[in-house]
Amino acid sequence: MSRWRQMAFERLNKMEKKYFDPKDLKKFKNISDYQEEFGKKFFDWYGTVFNGDTALTEREKALIALAVAHAIQCPYCIDAYTSGCLEKGADEEQMMEAIHVAAGIKAGTTLVYGVQMMNHAEKLSM
Repeated sequence: MSRWRQMAFERLNKMEKKYFDPKDLKKFKNISDYQEEFGKKFFDWYGTVFNGDTALTEREKALIALAVAHAIQCPYCIDAYTSGCLEKGADEEQMMEAIHVAAGIKAGTTLVYGVQMMNHAEKLSM
């Protein structure tokens, strides 16, 4: 690894440690501490959404959540839903495919905004 890449990697590691500590995921339940009513409502709703097989199975919900976690780049969610997917019976290939679906949507979203650029460029060129 080049010296530059090593330095960048070290900076990234320091930044990740500063802003993301996997142990903080366990503290998520504490969000009700500062606003009990809203926290309780959130956890009631969240439990209803994710628990039990409804129109979607719990495994399908976990795969969707894993894909969204990657799309929004939430390290806490990635950790939680990677574990959740495995616990609900998803395998690594299914998990990676879900992530590729999310990546495809993000890439398409980026590209479709190109139409906005094209429209604006056309107006400026007239």
